[in-house]
Amino acid sequence: MQINGATEIYGIIGNPVAHSLSPIMHNSAFAALGLNKVYVAFPAANAEKALAGCLALGVHGLSVTIPHKETVLPHLDSIDPVAEKIGAVNTLVFDKDKKIHGLNTDWSGANRALADKLDLKDKTILLLGAGGSAKAIGFGLLEAGARVILASRTESRVKRLGETLGCDWIHLAEIDTVQADALVNATSVGMRPLENASLVPAESLGKFPVVMDIVYAPLETRLLREAKSAGCEVINGLSMLLYQGAAQFEAWTGQDAPLEVMRQALMGMVAE
Repeated sequence: MQINGATEIYGIIGNPVAHSLSPIMHNSAFAALGLNKVYVAFPAANAEKALAGCLALGVHGLSVTIPHKETVLPHLDSIDPVAEKIGAVNTLVFDKDKKIHGLNTDWSGANRALADKLDLKDKTILLLGAGGSAKAIGFGLLEAGARVILASRTESRVKRLGETLGCDWIHLAEIDTVQADALVNATSVGMRPLENASLVPAESLGKFPVVMDIVYAPLETRLLREAKSAGCEVINGLSMLLYQGAAQFEAWTGQDAPLEVMRQALMGMVAE
């Protein structure tokens, strides 16, 4: 694709963003459909100033990552109802009147990844974590009609999130008391350089037919490796990244995302 004066600009704001896989994913999708659009990473220490700069430059849409998923909220003109419940956005759409609409595709990405393996309605999901990712995924699962049980090592945090979501919670040490249709790790445990760590004892994994990890570096975490050995169906973190990115692409372009192109672009980066 040749970048010219008619090229529409999209990007990601955060600090840091150099590691982001979003540029390769979205630029591959734009190229596959012959769209005159480009996606770049914008390191941004200040959300308000970053948005002002993007508005001035005529940017059409943004991904938002740490630490700005919450700090951008006061500077938006409208927020999707589910994103408002979550209290965080990861996607911004700039309209022709320079109004900024915020939404959250993390939850829909997680739901879609899980839905490849099971129908979420009326299923019980054990969700590990009590941070921002767990909050977004928890709200999404509830929207899909699932029952959510939270588990964390930090009782005060998991209790607070349980009250926010209106769902049951346990201390992680009580995991053997739970039977669920799926287990989701929404923490960073298992991410490089701590790829040999897992929150769940291998002998406990057989109780969960489906195990999903949001960590994608490494692609096969210890949790997924041991879950596979226990006979579980597994979902790696690339699936959630892919599907949340596809939802962003569709919000920006109004076109179906070229999923296989995006998947291969991500796989190529993770395999390097």
